[in-house]
Amino acid sequence: MTGSGASEARTAVEWLASVAPDPDACRWEWERNPHGVALLPAGRRWDVLILPSELGYPTLDVLTRLVDRPGPVLADFGDARIGFFVPPGTAARWLGTGVRGAGSGTWIVVPYPGRLAGGVRWLVAPDAAGTLTDAALLELAMHEAAGRLARGAGEPGDI
Repeated sequence: MTGSGASEARTAVEWLASVAPDPDACRWEWERNPHGVALLPAGRRWDVLILPSELGYPTLDVLTRLVDRPGPVLADFGDARIGFFVPPGTAARWLGTGVRGAGSGTWIVVPYPGRLAGGVRWLVAPDAAGTLTDAALLELAMHEAAGRLARGAGEPGDI
């Protein structure tokens, strides 16, 4: 990665690490950990809404049609779950069957931006601006994706 891409990745790293109890130790661990992951607290700059991948991938497909760039999105080990970064406080207010929330008091495994990690990976990496997905927009995308799945049109690009 060179030029502005490297600069954006560094800024994204700073944004993510800023929530760690010791941001310097977090960055040090990230750079030296062979898995390229860190454990970070949710609920400070973001919450994470976690969907089963059967709904998460179609939701991401709908969401990317609605906005130029959604907030960060993670896929876990084995692609069983997809995590959407949303504004802090969202997880505490979320009412949705089958959707788990990681908010204040919880921790998530986060891969180093711009580097492939062992299993958890970015589907949409964080940007330098700290963009998050609007929870109301995510909910609309989930409803549309669920409707498509119910009609049997769950593949990306199906209408």
